[in-house]
Amino acid sequence: MSTVTKKELIERLAEQSGLKRQDVRQVVQGFLDEVINELGKGNRLEFRDFGIFDVRERAERVAQNPKTLERVMVPAKRTARFRVGRLMKQCVDQESAVPVLAGSASGAE
Repeated sequence: MSTVTKKELIERLAEQSGLKRQDVRQVVQGFLDEVINELGKGNRLEFRDFGIFDVRERAERVAQNPKTLERVMVPAKRTARFRVGRLMKQCVDQESAVPVLAGSASGAE
């Protein structure tokens, strides 16, 4: 198992599409910025077969400091959540992931 960075992903997409790395970088960063902005507004983002990003409210709760065993109040907060879509779930479940061709998923949005 290895980690793929944003830079590596941009290089792959530039190779596959024949576009300049700079153009791909702008599109990828623009997409990520929009996801962050929409989640910051509390909106839900749904990408068919890929997954759903949404924001959840976490209630205030009592936690315990493991060193001192002192009880502390953890304030309520909003947190981002991602739920895996059907196609991603199938791909992750398989022992050897099959590459997905762009636009091959039905209802791709």
